[in-house]
Amino acid sequence: MNEDALILGCQKGDRGSQKALYDKYASKMLAICLRYVGDKMEAEDILQEGFMKIFTNFYKYESTGALGGWIRTVMVNTSIEHYRKNKRNIIDLRENDYETVNQSFDEGLIEKLDAKVILGLISKLPEGYRQIFNLYAIEGYKHSEISAMLNISEGTSKSQYSRAKKFLQNLILKKYHIDIHHVERGF
Repeated sequence: MNEDALILGCQKGDRGSQKALYDKYASKMLAICLRYVGDKMEAEDILQEGFMKIFTNFYKYESTGALGGWIRTVMVNTSIEHYRKNKRNIIDLRENDYETVNQSFDEGLIEKLDAKVILGLISKLPEGYRQIFNLYAIEGYKHSEISAMLNISEGTSKSQYSRAKKFLQNLILKKYHIDIHHVERGF
């Protein structure tokens, strides 16, 4: 079934078209949901909720943009709503709760990592850090937009993003057994 026929069928509420759409996009969208919650069962719940919204509101889809992009936006928004509904708080780890990496961290190391490895490391971020990191670094939202979405201050969004980057740097250094003290001395 081509995409135009799929869209038309979903707009008419055709179950076969809805199943085809689900089959086409579910695995990609599950990966997005997993980036936000980290737990597969919870991500599957969000995925189902997101597809229910898509099927209920398919009439809102305008064929001016890519269908996959619209579905992705719905999934990201559903993930954020889930996060807010469960009243999770942005965490604020103290600097001494983890070793701090200074500016000498080799940013080129990140470029050498496989995308699956990077996503795996992102999933290990504490939940508040993960939310903001995903929204800013991956989805491309501005801190002002993130603050409105998560009902936090813009400064909190910026500081949580900065701390998320430090946390990721430490995870990378530990995963690849790089001595943090050597990195700090510029070795």
